Amino acid sequence: MSAILVRRRDGSLEPIQEDKINHVIQEACEGIDGVSWSDVALGCQLSWYSGISTEEIDESAIMSARALIETHPNYAYVAARLVLKVLYQQVFGPVNAREQSIQNLYETHFADYLQEGVKAGILDFRLLEFDLQKLAKALDSTADRHFQFQGIQVLKDRYLIRNREQKLIELPQWMWLRVAMGLAILEPANKEEKAIEFYNLLKDFFYVSSTPTLFSSGTVHPQLSSCFLNTVDDSIEGIFKVYTDNARLSKWAGGIGTDWTPIRATGALIQGTNGQSQGLIPWLKIDNDVAIAVNQGGKRKGAHCAYLETWHLDIEDFLDLRKNVGDERRRTHDINTANWIPDLFMKRVQADAHWTLFSPDHVPELHDLYGKAFEEAYAKREAEFDAGQILGKRVEAKTLWRKMLTMLFETGHPWVTFKDPCNVRSPQDHAGVVHSSNLCTEITLNTNLQETAVCNLGSVNLARHVENGAINYDRLSESVRLAVRMLDNVIDINYYPTQEAKEANMKHRAIGLGMMGYQEMLYQLDIPFASEKHLEVADELMERFSYEAINASAELSEERGHYASFKGSKWDRGIFPLDTIDMLEAERGLPIECDRVQRLDWSSLKAKVAKTGLRNSNLMAIAPTATISNIVGTTPCVEPTFKNLFVTSNLSGEFTVINQWLVQDLEKRGLWGPNMVAALKAADGQLSKLKNIPADLKEKYPEVFEIDQTWLIRACAVRGKWIDQSQSLNLFVAKPSGKLLHELYTTAWTMGLKTTYYLRTLGASQVEKSTVDQSQFGKTHLRQAETQPQACSIDNPDCEACQ
Repeated sequence: MSAILVRRRDGSLEPIQEDKINHVIQEACEGIDGVSWSDVALGCQLSWYSGISTEEIDESAIMSARALIETHPNYAYVAARLVLKVLYQQVFGPVNAREQSIQNLYETHFADYLQEGVKAGILDFRLLEFDLQKLAKALDSTADRHFQFQGIQVLKDRYLIRNREQKLIELPQWMWLRVAMGLAILEPANKEEKAIEFYNLLKDFFYVSSTPTLFSSGTVHPQLSSCFLNTVDDSIEGIFKVYTDNARLSKWAGGIGTDWTPIRATGALIQGTNGQSQGLIPWLKIDNDVAIAVNQGGKRKGAHCAYLETWHLDIEDFLDLRKNVGDERRRTHDINTANWIPDLFMKRVQADAHWTLFSPDHVPELHDLYGKAFEEAYAKREAEFDAGQILGKRVEAKTLWRKMLTMLFETGHPWVTFKDPCNVRSPQDHAGVVHSSNLCTEITLNTNLQETAVCNLGSVNLARHVENGAINYDRLSESVRLAVRMLDNVIDINYYPTQEAKEANMKHRAIGLGMMGYQEMLYQLDIPFASEKHLEVADELMERFSYEAINASAELSEERGHYASFKGSKWDRGIFPLDTIDMLEAERGLPIECDRVQRLDWSSLKAKVAKTGLRNSNLMAIAPTATISNIVGTTPCVEPTFKNLFVTSNLSGEFTVINQWLVQDLEKRGLWGPNMVAALKAADGQLSKLKNIPADLKEKYPEVFEIDQTWLIRACAVRGKWIDQSQSLNLFVAKPSGKLLHELYTTAWTMGLKTTYYLRTLGASQVEKSTVDQSQFGKTHLRQAETQPQACSIDNPDCEACQ
């Protein structure tokens, strides 16, 4: 090994110092169970060559640890520590990575980092007005050891701030504190104490703000909001205004949901020219190009979703927008699409009745109506169509529904969302109409031409709230209280790309507090996802979550005043989310298959809200959390584990990742080892394919495609009892059929769900098996390589449009 020469950063060569490198690797493995520093060192040495650079040696150690993650998930912590060492060197210069010295460096250089950021025109100068010495003392360098490899790599690549020369100037704990300071910048008193409270919540992974907030809090352009919803006026001026608004919103990293229903349909009269309209589709093609051209500040491509009501005369062409065949001038491959479905359509499907399509300029009232009022108006317009008085088209409801589901299976679009539950259950029914959801279908806020709805997101990490096999509800209460305050602060700090967005956010002050680590929580509680026990826990958890969120907003209202449009809202009328299920049932005229069980003292909370008001019109929404859950190393949002074993790829190669909770349980039973690793790889991580795995572990650790999707829908309905907005609900179907899809989406509707998101269908496995002797595992069916679907959810960690 002595023959190997290392090229130092100044270009000089010197013999490689193997002992020094081994010492660094040993430090990275200290205190971590199930890992071997010598195995990391051996893998590192295999890539050395004479003339290797010091940077390449660092990378070889990281890649060696990363390659070993398949043998034990704890190597993810080893790899993370090795990445951190590189980050420390880039910011501090050559350092001794012992924690005490890192702690001192963090504290000593904190003010220097802020001053450099302010001088570069990146950070807000008001950060320097804090008591920086007090804040520096609150920094906790040991919290860097919470990160796993994927989390720290995501921060390094996309979140930590660089100067104008793209040199790294920010480290993880500075980032958390910068975010916390940015969110406390307008606190009227004790802003240092609030910043420290926020920082502790973030750095210990109890709660994480959404990606726009992590990107921009404390910067000179604090666009911290995640989601924007707007509608369009049926005029040249109105349409091009939406393009401009969407471009501005997209530039500052917003995910956008646009209601396109008002645009007149193909063949409708253009009054000014006495000509005929080309309909909606050409306008959506332009919006598609806007999404490509304005790529969220150069960080990622624009993220738009177009919504259309099911009675629009162009609905059949709308369903085809994402197809890969046909006239490319009538395709939009870069924006998402969603059906905004009234209850009446679902009733017609069930009754095998007809359905009538209209041009909105002939039936303008339908856009703003829902429930019984919509049904009455729709029947009246159908009679006018039958009399030949208005433009329209008669189709069979089932035929249209079948085409919706077919396109959903073939293209993943349009998503299925339900207009009536979103409106009937909206707490802001006195202030307008919900015309669409957002990019990820969890936001349900009113829109009109004067107001672009805005939602500010963040998610509580449920996995961090389990102690000794039970949910620590006191800790959860504290996390929710602080999270609501942080989200409310966003509204006043925020940079608004459009006046309509500012108007809506300042008037209604909507926030969307969500959750992640849900499946990890169930693992810790030893509860299978597909079980009645899970539904009981989900109900109890979500009731408490909702109660604490509403209570926190009431306390803020007492301190700061209620939101401007509170009077007349459902909150003001003493109608809380659970109460609205009966309202939906009455409007629909059909039973909602969801119980009304409650455990907490809601009467007292209603009395409190009646006295204090609420600070926020909307409080809860469960977003996908793809990226922020990766950052903190937990399972995304509220979904089951996608795969127990999967491969992640980058320029460094492909590496296998294994469910750490499964490994822990296998270790407890003496079942973990090289043979089990090989067996899992051969079975694509599916325990159901393996012999000698205890039945209870197979029940606890199914992959999402192995679960009856009715469990996901039922769990969503149970949580939805307590939520004033919605949830990003993906469905995962291994063997799709028209009958199955019809049953699933009809079940979602009958249980009162507001929205659904992607339909995932099963490709083949992506786990490399070339090194596996498959003969020892029996007749396991092995599939070919999988093409991962692209979306801002479980299997696409690069999407940060919502979180």
